Amino acid sequence: MLMAVSLLMVAGCGKEAAQAGAKKTYTLKYSVFFPPTHVQAKLATEWADEIKKRTDGQVQITVFPGGSLTKADQCYQGVVDGISDIGMSALAYTRGRFPLMELLDLPVGYPDGASATRIANELYAAYQPKELADTKVMYVHAHGPGILASQKAINTLGDLKGLKIRATGFSAKVVEQLGGSPISMPQGETYESLQKGVVDATFCPIETLKGWKQGEVIKSVTDSSCIGYTTVFFVAMNAKTWQQLPAELQKTIQQVNTEWMVKHGQVWNEADEAGRAYVKELKREIIPLSADEQAVWKKQVEPLLKENADKADKKGLKGSAFLAELQEKVGKK
Repeated sequence: MLMAVSLLMVAGCGKEAAQAGAKKTYTLKYSVFFPPTHVQAKLATEWADEIKKRTDGQVQITVFPGGSLTKADQCYQGVVDGISDIGMSALAYTRGRFPLMELLDLPVGYPDGASATRIANELYAAYQPKELADTKVMYVHAHGPGILASQKAINTLGDLKGLKIRATGFSAKVVEQLGGSPISMPQGETYESLQKGVVDATFCPIETLKGWKQGEVIKSVTDSSCIGYTTVFFVAMNAKTWQQLPAELQKTIQQVNTEWMVKHGQVWNEADEAGRAYVKELKREIIPLSADEQAVWKKQVEPLLKENADKADKKGLKGSAFLAELQEKVGKK
């Protein structure tokens, strides 16, 4: 009997030791608004897989693409409320909620997506805006400069007057400032609208002309990257979810984040290069603006930049300083 009791005690102690040595697994949900076939959604899945690998399976993330868990404009609040543990969407889809970070979407002349992504992350790190403090931001990323794709050649600012131009979010204000008439619509409706003449042109990053096949229904592209705007996308985690993760897991995730923000920028560049090649393959005209004309376009949007920086200042934010630093970084590329 003594031997039996001793064996049971040893077995019990062994079980307790095994349980004590077992590492807790964290199962998280990741809401992504990009469709599953989009390269940015694929990159999100690769990010989740890499985190699982580097944490030895302790952090397991299931990606829900295409807005299947939370819609694009509900994604951020869904993270705050815990509907998803992580979310990726555009800051512009909840315009007004992020008054300082929204200045990143201004037409300051971004040269490419990699630069836009790097600059956006540097300014977020420098200013740590309180408007994003209700989540833990993993990183942000941003597409390449918006350009004009149209049914007729646009060589000068005057050619834009009265044109119906598909533009959503902040780019609609850019169109107004340039003298056009903005028409808001989802990307999915733009192809048919261009084809039927509902709109005369579209404001978009050039990758869209291949990704959404819109290059088939336009005749020319005006390289307006001198006032190139971008759209900034966030990747954010629920604050409580982040706090529950042990420090060593947080450190690992942040290491992956640092690598992936660069990957997102590179992918945006690659998509733009593919879009440009596609336009050339279709033999669509690509029109560069002359140096004098670029100066005219830049001057035309200056009031828009100042207006939005002033709005942020009035809210007690450092809007003017933020804009000045943004323009300096874009100038250095």
